[in-house]
Formats: sequence, structure tokens, C-alpha cells
Amino acid sequence: MSRDISLLLPGSLMVLALLIKAPKLRRNWDQPLNRTACALLVVGAPITFLASPPTIAAVNRRTGVVNFSAPLVFGLLTVFSGLCVVLVLRWRGGPPAAVRRATRLTAAVFGTATAAIVALFVIGDAPVERLRDLDTYYATTPWIREMIVVFLVAHTLGTSALTWLCAKWYARADRSLRPLRTGLALIVLAGLLDLAYLAAKWASVVARWAGRDWVVLSTDVAPPLASASALLLGAGFVVPLIGGSATWTAYSEYRRLRPLWKALRGFAAAQGRTVPLAWWSPVGIRLIHRESVIDDGILALAGWFDPRVHACAYEAARSRGMDEARAATVADAAVVAAACHAKEAAARGSGPGPAPVPEPHRLGRRPLTALAHEFRTSAVVAAARDAAAAGTPDPGLEPAVA
Repeated sequence: MSRDISLLLPGSLMVLALLIKAPKLRRNWDQPLNRTACALLVVGAPITFLASPPTIAAVNRRTGVVNFSAPLVFGLLTVFSGLCVVLVLRWRGGPPAAVRRATRLTAAVFGTATAAIVALFVIGDAPVERLRDLDTYYATTPWIREMIVVFLVAHTLGTSALTWLCAKWYARADRSLRPLRTGLALIVLAGLLDLAYLAAKWASVVARWAGRDWVVLSTDVAPPLASASALLLGAGFVVPLIGGSATWTAYSEYRRLRPLWKALRGFAAAQGRTVPLAWWSPVGIRLIHRESVIDDGILALAGWFDPRVHACAYEAARSRGMDEARAATVADAAVVAAACHAKEAAARGSGPGPAPVPEPHRLGRRPLTALAHEFRTSAVVAAARDAAAAGTPDPGLEPAVA
């Protein structure tokens, strides 16, 4: 049962990716990249299901052809390998003429290999049904032997090319594109596992040619490697699709705003500006609500934004080698952190508490996610928070960050 589930999971991921991609495919069907992605998902989804022994037996029985599943699965895997390479070539981009040439060459090689697999099975003779060890059982049978070799060679070329292209792309991809880099890393890992699967298959076949019995490599070692590889490959194609979607982008921003929202929500609530949010609200509405709460909290603190904290934090950030834009963001985050502590201290009545600043600093117009990141991680902001906790009128950041 666990093996059957492991075989169904990769196909399920492909179906999920197809459902996610479907609206965009309908809108942009004229784009080659979208058509290739659709073809890849349609071909890839049923492969692991068709490769399971119960399905192999059912297909053979329904068609009335012994071992009919062999050219079916081998052919689909060969087409799938070629489509993977074509998708990565188009995904990565480059000079259009070069991409077209590489695509045509890939289609010609894998299309020829698929046709050869079918033709060799037709002219060969495989009268005994084999559900798990067809490649080793018929490794010395004329024409069927060649069919097996063509499949293994095509699969090895496809996996090697896919792994190499994705590894090369991963090394050069922008680190800010996390969903893409994660997807590429998963595809590379899937490719390495698939190469291990192919190594086990090749070893068992070559051993059969040499008169040795290494069938255990084909029946026991190779299948788990193939299942794990297919699962990671499916995930590798799904992650960039989900990661590039509007929902994922909204969720990512929503999550990154949490530190700032957590610090400011109390001030917004004290002004009576927060609105309850239903638990079923979609992530886009939740993001807007969280941004609104942060804006209301900033408005509630505006009178406490000390320009001395900003100036001192800005100089401290610049002395650490930050550029002007980031130093200004760090300084604004330091102002917010100091104002939060100052107003909380005044509300608790712990000492006289600092009064609102006569001429408060005005925050610059910058992304809230950047402000939230520095608010949570910056040492300069932590120093401003410590200075406010000490109750000193001067932020005193220089000693704290030295």
C-alpha cells in the first residue's frame, strides 16, 4: 500500500501543477513555454500510475498484448525526458534562434528514440509477461534488448541534460528568486536520484549480458529511487508555479510583515482603528488588513518619532557600510522601535516617560516589508530599542553598535 501511494504522489503533484497553471495556459496558449509546460504535465501525470505493477497487468490484459505496457511506459518516459529538457531550455531563455535550434534537436532525438522503442517492440518477441523485471528478463532477447537499450540511453541523456542545465541555472539564478531557486534545487536532486536509478538499471542489464544475476538492483533498489526522483521532480516544477502566483506573493508579504504588525497592532487598537477579520478571509484580504493595521499604528505613534534617533541610527548604519536607501530604512525602523518603547513606558507610568516630540520625524515612503525586515533583524534597531529602554534622551547608538 505504501509503495502504491508513493507512486501516486508524483502524478498528483503534476495534476496540481496543471490545475494551477490552467488559467494562465488558457490566456497565453500562443506562448511556446506555456504549451510545453502543459504537454509536460499532461504526459508526466499518468506515468507513475501506469508504471505500477497492478496497472501494468491491467493494461496488458485490456489490450490483449503481452507486455504492452513496456513500450507504453518506456515511450512516455522518453517523451517526458525530452519535454523536461525543452521546458528548461525555454524556461531559461536566451537568444530565440539558439533556443529554437536546441528545442528542435531535442525533439528530434527523443522523438526518434520513442519511435524506435515502439518499432523494436513490434518486431521483437516478448511472450512472457513480466511486471517488475522485464528489462533484465529480456536483456538478451533480440530486438527487445535493443528496445531496452534505446530507452535507457534516451533516459540517461535526458536526465543528465536536465540535471546539468538546472544545476548551471541554479548557480547563476538571482538569490531573491527563492521559489525558482528552490524548484531548481529540487529538480537537480531529483535528477541525481534518477541517475542513481539508471545506474542500478544499467548494472542489472549489463550483469545479465555477462551471465550474472543482479536482478535485485532492478526490482528492489531502482524502484524506490525512481519514486523519490519523480516526487522531487514534481515538487520542483510545482514550487515555482505556486511561488510565482499572486496568492503565494501575498502570503509571503503577509508573513514578512508579522514583526511590525505585532509591535504596532496594540497602538492601532487603542485608537479604535482595527476591524475584526473573519477566519475564512483569503490571504489577499489578510495582507491588506495587516498593512492597514501597521499604517494605523504608525499614525498613532507619529508624535513620538524622535529625529535624533533617526539621525544617530542613520549614521550608525552608514558606518556599517550600508547604502543610503538601506540606511534610511534602518533609521526609520529604529525610530519606530524607540517610539514603541517610549509610548509603552509612558502608558505604564514607569517614571515620567518621555513626552511626544515637538517636531517629530516623518517616515520616508518605503516598502513596509523592508521596514519590517530591518525592524526584526537590524542591530542598529536593537540598539535604538535598548537606548529607549534606558530612558536616555540621547539615543546613544554609537557605543551600542561599536
